[in-house]
Amino acid sequence: MRGVLYNDRAETCLRLTGLLTVLLFASTAFAGKIVLKDPKGDDDGPGTYAYPTASEYKNGSFDFTKVEILDKGDKVQIKVHLKAKLTDPWKSRDWPVRGNGFSLQMAFLFIDQDHKAGSGHAEGLPGLNIAFEDDARWEKVIIISPQGNTRIKGEINQKAKSFKSDIVLPLKVKASGKKLIATVSKADLGSPVKGWGYQLVLQSNEGYPDKGDLLTRKVNQSGGDHRFGGGRDDDCDPHAIDILAPPGKGGKDEIQAQHEILKAYKCDGNKADWKLAKLPMVYP
Repeated sequence: MRGVLYNDRAETCLRLTGLLTVLLFASTAFAGKIVLKDPKGDDDGPGTYAYPTASEYKNGSFDFTKVEILDKGDKVQIKVHLKAKLTDPWKSRDWPVRGNGFSLQMAFLFIDQDHKAGSGHAEGLPGLNIAFEDDARWEKVIIISPQGNTRIKGEINQKAKSFKSDIVLPLKVKASGKKLIATVSKADLGSPVKGWGYQLVLQSNEGYPDKGDLLTRKVNQSGGDHRFGGGRDDDCDPHAIDILAPPGKGGKDEIQAQHEILKAYKCDGNKADWKLAKLPMVYP
């Protein structure tokens, strides 16, 4: 009888342990869909940036309004919703290295996978001129570009080799209406769980970048046909046209929050003394 009672109790304990494991996993696992919102009308960086003057740069082309992160089994899909319809004025599909059907935009989704102070990369990728708050450093970044992966890999090897193992290139990128859609492998990214933080930086694709920039377009003091204006010429200001501001709900107050985040840089003295704008993460 004692043996039977012992076995029953042991089986009950095992079942309870299994149930607790399932509940714990459910509390931390990817919920299937994460939605981060951003207000319209904040595609001006710190509040002073202006679009290039060429006709290809339509109003709203760099104003994202929502980011969706979706579970697709062994893959993760990212959808970046823009205010304006995506276009391909430079015919990326006809480039020597085949592109992805759009020409202007380039997005970087930075991800904080552990939310630990001092853990991860403190600075953004070359050409963005951004850093991250100490408790919001990133472990992975997904690059969503009109350029093909062959070109991007070549640029990474030349300009961002120290970040190479933490840069995730999509299996597929496409433009659909007002959406940029990228699909990445969980084998490359990891499987998203509750507690991850996200920061989307929207930039402009540059086919002929500066020698140190990772396919990004500079923001200058004076604009031009293919130059953003309203910034600086000393390459100290953040080259970010639109970002997420906490809490990522899309409220109008997030416009001012973005401006304050991107204005908080210092360019006094020698370059070694410059302080880059520090971006936060949004933790849904």
